[in-house]
Amino acid sequence: MELVRGEGSEVKSWKEVQLLYSSALKQIATKIEILNDEFQHVHRYNPIEHVTKRIKTSESIVKKLKSHGYEPTIENMVKYVNDIAGIRVICSFTSDIYRIAQMIGKQSDIKVVAVKDYIQHPKESGYRSYHMIVAIPVYLSDRIIETKVEMQIRTVAMDFWASLEHKIQYKFEGNAPSHINTELMECARMVSELDERMLQLNEEIEAIRAGEMEE
Repeated sequence: MELVRGEGSEVKSWKEVQLLYSSALKQIATKIEILNDEFQHVHRYNPIEHVTKRIKTSESIVKKLKSHGYEPTIENMVKYVNDIAGIRVICSFTSDIYRIAQMIGKQSDIKVVAVKDYIQHPKESGYRSYHMIVAIPVYLSDRIIETKVEMQIRTVAMDFWASLEHKIQYKFEGNAPSHINTELMECARMVSELDERMLQLNEEIEAIRAGEMEE
């Protein structure tokens, strides 16, 4: 039997939403693990420190739809909410971020829907990360559903800053005093400098190792 490719209208229930997006997350996570293993085999180096993933709650999805003026239907969830499934990839160096994004983008069954580079263009808050919306086919018994996953790729330092900034803003319900926001922006600048210096240090170490191997 030939499988038919479905769209958002093919999804009829919240349970099916959970099934689709959890399945898509498993597939993406497996691909990332394989790429990391291959990189270790070829280059004797793991670019990925760790990976986390999550499915948005139904309450969070409904709130997001309403904030954008959409009815909270299953079809609208699938059509308009790109981050129902989210996966975060934490790397050692900024160069790893772009390397991983490139490797993911080259996968034949993955379609890159959108990219937001908050490393080259940080948010006003100082937030830095690399975001990708990708679509991956989930194979059900009778059809294939293209399912979107949001990927966030960042360094350990970026993740540290983002986690603490989120906690601070949550305490103030998004209205932190101006001096707190100023301090957070300064910390973001320091994190950026730290990432750059650590990358330079790693490149210097690699150059020394390469020179020793040639001798």
